[in-house]
Amino acid sequence: MSSTEPEQLFANGVKAADKGNWVAALACFEKVVKSGGNPAGSSYLAVCIARERGQFNKADMLCKEALDIEPENPVHYLNLGRIFLLQGRKKEAIQAFREGLRRGGVEQRIIEELNRLGTRKGPVISFLKRDNPINKYLGILLTKLRLRK
Repeated sequence: MSSTEPEQLFANGVKAADKGNWVAALACFEKVVKSGGNPAGSSYLAVCIARERGQFNKADMLCKEALDIEPENPVHYLNLGRIFLLQGRKKEAIQAFREGLRRGGVEQRIIEELNRLGTRKGPVISFLKRDNPINKYLGILLTKLRLRK
């Protein structure tokens, strides 16, 4: 394998992942990691195996290993957040995305993920906690009546 082939495979894998073609991305990143790889390749491979194979424990481990090597790379936080979202762990995903922005600077894909998730409205009655039943059901009622935007 030539020295530029892993870089080309990595670039092809990123393009495939960005287009949502996770099977093609999985094939590329497996080859990148087998050839010695890099932490970013392992991080992307983690998302692919979580998405396509449902191997969440292995994905968590791969992504966290990449974070140990390159803690300032926002792509690792992006991929970790994506893995958390696949597991239904939205709160941890948001934390991972925010940590990626805090440590690695502006990563447009993290911003897009956060925008896609949306923001929560404030509690209806601000001096009560968000999970207070009065706030919860009043918020539901006002939303259904379209009095709360």
